[in-house]
Amino acid sequence: MSLPLAIQHSGNEYLLFGAAALVSLVAFVALILAPALSAYGRIWEKAAAGLLSLVVLAALVVTGVIVGLAIVYYYPEIARLFGG
Repeated sequence: MSLPLAIQHSGNEYLLFGAAALVSLVAFVALILAPALSAYGRIWEKAAAGLLSLVVLAALVVTGVIVGLAIVYYYPEIARLFGG
């Protein structure tokens, strides 16, 4: 049975990106979501804190994407800056 080319040539990158995503998600839950939810007693307060925590997660993801794209776009200048 022949697998599609994309599956056959997948290296360790997917495993590493998946592990990084899992570590990031665990850190988000442990450091942002859990304290936000445990700080309030009423259900609507917990729901509001959870929603605002998701907004924080979205802001972190968008910031990471923008920084990553800036690094990719300006990589030649960054490499020259550090003597590459």
